[in-house]
Amino acid sequence: MSGQPNIYLFQGNIVTLAVDAIVNAANKSLLGGGGVDGAIHRAAGPALLEECRGLNGCKVGQAKMTAGYQLLAKHVIHTVGPIWSGGKKQEPQKLADCYRNSLILAQEHQLRSVAFPAISTGVYRFPADRAAEIALTQTLAHLQEHPYPTTAVMVCFDDHTKALYQAAWNLLNPQAEPLTDWPAD
Repeated sequence: MSGQPNIYLFQGNIVTLAVDAIVNAANKSLLGGGGVDGAIHRAAGPALLEECRGLNGCKVGQAKMTAGYQLLAKHVIHTVGPIWSGGKKQEPQKLADCYRNSLILAQEHQLRSVAFPAISTGVYRFPADRAAEIALTQTLAHLQEHPYPTTAVMVCFDDHTKALYQAAWNLLNPQAEPLTDWPAD
């Protein structure tokens, strides 16, 4: 792959994005919850919950895919992030697995565009600066080595999170152009 990979920032609500898949920062049951998980389930409608019931949950670091139902996104990739315990329980590796396995699933289904929330940085308390670095490292490596997806969008809830992603990008790629915002449709 030549040039800068197609990684964008988007500040706002992940459920508003018209991409091939949005990633859900789910809990192990996959049956909905708070934060991003709850917002995705509400926006997708009850059919998402019905499909998730048949998936028998998901382990930390793994990923499973469903249809998007009433979302603009065609699919939802559900992944379960680690709960931060000071880094003593392999949380960085487990978070990296979330991104890696979500991207592998997108590749297997030849999805072109995937949007990620800041997995585990809410109630699971993973340090957001470290999470941004892990997210970008895994996504950049995958996009450089595989044909799908071609585009990743890092969804940031607020200015602070967006700044952390930009800082992580600049640290990982000091010679690269800054990340740009996802183009409005």
